Amino acid sequence: MSTDIIEAPQAQLAAVPESAPANSPMGMMMAAMQQGASLDQIERMMDLQERWDKEQAKKAYDVAFAAFKAESIRIIKSEDVKDGPLRGKSYAKLHDWVNAVTPALSKHGLSSSWKLTKDDKDWLEVTCYLRHVGGHEESVSMGGPPDVGGAKNAIQARASAKSYLERYTLKAITGLSEQDDDTDGNTPSNTDLRDDWISKVAQAETLEQLEAIWSKGGNIIYATNNLADYNAFKKAVTDQKKILTQEQS
Repeated sequence: MSTDIIEAPQAQLAAVPESAPANSPMGMMMAAMQQGASLDQIERMMDLQERWDKEQAKKAYDVAFAAFKAESIRIIKSEDVKDGPLRGKSYAKLHDWVNAVTPALSKHGLSSSWKLTKDDKDWLEVTCYLRHVGGHEESVSMGGPPDVGGAKNAIQARASAKSYLERYTLKAITGLSEQDDDTDGNTPSNTDLRDDWISKVAQAETLEQLEAIWSKGGNIIYATNNLADYNAFKKAVTDQKKILTQEQS
């Protein structure tokens, strides 16, 4: 029994790296163990070591990210919009972003990934993670409804929205922009204007009234050049049309 008790701390001590700097929490913990520190003292030192490791990882991340930002990264708009409110505009697709930033990220020990953090029927949320080999991680989340524009089926609408959110969260977390960036033709949202027209849609009592609201409101919101507002208005019209069609059938 006594032999086991004496040898256990020695085995633990042997597992501690001998190369730990003397002024680091690990080095101080090793010295404390040699001097017979209590378990409570050792646990506090381990907590200190963990906080110290996180601080060092954050510093390493900051250095790597600064070096990444110093790279000459060009994201080229390769896709032309052929129809819809943004016809004639161009933008960089998700693979353009990935192909442009991945080599520079990897060069400095960084990597990006996504997770679908919310998957409801009418709302998707994507989180983009940027990780460093030292252990530190940053994240950005963004959400939106399925992209029901065009002739998309339900699966295509969700896939389109997911791709859009992945592209914009990667853009946000890297702090980069496309060549001649025009934010996909979007200007800042005018929520009052959008909500006012969506309210008019909800008050439409006939398909004829709804058609008039769609025609006038669609042109006004289209003129703001904000795709998100236009899609929100379009979805409201589509939903109200279904309701009125069922009531009149």
